[in-house]
Parts: sequence; C-alpha cells; structure tokens
Amino acid sequence: MMKHKPKIVWLQAITCNGNTHSLLSANPSRFELLLNTFDFFYHPSITTEKTLDDVLNLKEIDFLLLEGAVTSNKQFYQISDSSVTDLLKKVSKKSKYIISVGSCASYGGIHAKFEENSDIKGLQDTLNIVELKKLKQPIINLTGCPVHPEWILQTLFTLKEFGVISLDMQSRPKDIYYGLAHHGCTRNEYFEWKVEAKSFGHKEGCLFYEEGCRGPMTHSNCNRILWNDVNTKTRAGMPCIGCTEFDFPRDNMLETKKNIGIPSEVPFGINKRAYLTITGVAKTFKIDRLNKKLIE
Repeated sequence: MMKHKPKIVWLQAITCNGNTHSLLSANPSRFELLLNTFDFFYHPSITTEKTLDDVLNLKEIDFLLLEGAVTSNKQFYQISDSSVTDLLKKVSKKSKYIISVGSCASYGGIHAKFEENSDIKGLQDTLNIVELKKLKQPIINLTGCPVHPEWILQTLFTLKEFGVISLDMQSRPKDIYYGLAHHGCTRNEYFEWKVEAKSFGHKEGCLFYEEGCRGPMTHSNCNRILWNDVNTKTRAGMPCIGCTEFDFPRDNMLETKKNIGIPSEVPFGINKRAYLTITGVAKTFKIDRLNKKLIE
C-alpha cells in the first residue's frame, strides 16, 4: 500500500522565476528527499503531466506555494483567462498551508513599484484569511530575492513533521530569520576594526561603510547556510542588499547613505551613540595585517 505523500502545488504570478531556479539549485540529496517525501503535484515549469484544471479539480491541497507578486488587473497579468487573484482565492480555500516564496509573493517586491498598476501586492494582502477554513496556520512568508532553497525545504519538512512552525512579526519562520546576514560573515574582523573594502569582488575589507552592505540590518542566515553549499554574496565580494526585509528593494542599494560621514542606519539593535563610540576607538588603531591582501 502506497504511503500518502503531502501534495504540493506551486503557482506562479508576476515573477522572474528566480525562486524556481533557486529551488532547482538545492543540494541534490535534499532535493531528492523532497521528491521522495512529497507529491510535487503541480509546477507550471517543472511538472508536465498535470494542468491547472487538475489543480482546480483537487479537493484538498496540503501545501500551496506562490512565487511572484499578485494583481487582480487582467490587463497586466492573467492565467487561462483568470486573474491571479481569482485563481488564488479558489485554490487557497483548498489548502492546509500557504507559503509565499520570495519577496515578491510576500510584499509585492520590485513589481509593486510599477507605477502603471497600483494593484500589485503580496499574498497576505490579497487573501482574506478568515475565509480559509482549512488553513492550519497563518500564511508563511519566505522572504528573499531569491529565497534560499534550503529555506523552502526546511519549512516544508518542519510543517510535515510537526504541523506548525513558529513565525516572527513578519510571518517568517523564526528559526530561519532570527539572526542577521552579518552573523557568519567572513569580513567581520574588518567590520570590527573599521577597515573598508576598496571595491567589489575582493576578499578584503568590510562592505558596510561605502558599498551599502545591509548584513548588520538584515534577518537571514545566508552566511551560516551557504548558497550552493559553498558561497554567499559577501564572501564573493558583493554587499548584502537586504532582500529578506519588507522594504526591499530600496533606492541606491550599492551605496551607504550617510549624514556628515556617519551611516544613516547603524547595525540592528545598537544605538547610534554606542556605534559611534566603538567606531571612534577602533579607528584610532591601524592593524597592518588587515590592510594587506589575504593572499599575496
């Protein structure tokens, strides 16, 4: 007798497919475990045997995942003559868990800045949760541009095993988003001694002071659970752009906004006076080792 596998339906709205690409970049062993554990019933780009009509005919969906921002305006986006909003309202009522995959599905993302259509938004602002009688816990936001594939897998396996996952104030899983991208950054010694990076793409220097790095203000575990198991933006010499936060994307993301030479925003949870005091002390010292190339 075949064991029941929880059914996953993945829908796409206004999206660049970045989160799909990210999922397909998951650790191969973990991705195989996902396919062996769950019934990946529908994805418009991955599954071939099922259609959207098959999804609409389902009586129940265990996990509904949405990638992309939502609009009810069919002039800008529609699927099979239906608006994304109408489609979501139908399938969400069948779903036990609903997960917004990515910052666009969570908050509208970059698409919400499109001035010709003010109707673009995230999933939570689209659905009326009171109408979702089968829902076992509030809508979950997996923010990021894109989402780390392991965050998707970890959330699905946790819900399958325990039936519930603890969320923060932004409806993100606490276990994934409790820390900062700064934690685990290999440039932290440069941050402590206020040694700035000279440009992008190098191993040396901190990217916070000039290059706009948001690692000390961004909730994610990017520098603890590495991308492709080997790397992160900051390790590759590019600043964290804060893509897991609700205000992403911001203007001028590759520069640090300052006022009289002082960063407008200081690391999360640290008041500006304490930050300036520590910075002043650190800058009175010059650590020769940190001003040289790591590999000569």
